[in-house]
Amino acid sequence: MTFSSVIPLFRIFSVAKAKEFYLEWLGFKIDWEHGSEQNPPVYLQISRGGLVLHLTEHYGDCCPGAKCFVEMTGVEDLHRELSAKNYPYMRPGIEVTGYKARCVNVIDPFGNRLSFNEYLKG
Repeated sequence: MTFSSVIPLFRIFSVAKAKEFYLEWLGFKIDWEHGSEQNPPVYLQISRGGLVLHLTEHYGDCCPGAKCFVEMTGVEDLHRELSAKNYPYMRPGIEVTGYKARCVNVIDPFGNRLSFNEYLKG
C-alpha cells in the first residue's frame, strides 16, 4: 500500500473573495475549476509549487475553520512577498514557534488557516 499525496479541502462562500485571497495575494494558480460563479456551487483546485488545495462551495464537503500545516523553505521570502502586496485584510508577521520553526500564519476570509513553517537549523 502506498499513499501518493494529501490535498486539504477548504470550505469557501465566495469565489471572488477566495480568488482575491488565494490567487492575487498568496500567489496560487487555478489548476481546474468545476462550476461557475453564476451557477454555484464551485469546486476548484489551486496550487503553488508543490502545495495543492481544493476550495469548495459544496455544503457537506467540509466545515469552515480548518487549518493546514505547510512545511517549506523560504518563509522570509514569502513574508516579504505578502507584505509588499499590501493586502488590506491581513498583515501576518513571522513568529518563532516552540517547535523551532519560523512561521507565517494566514487566515482566509472564511476562517480557514494556513500555517507556513520553516524549521530552524541546529
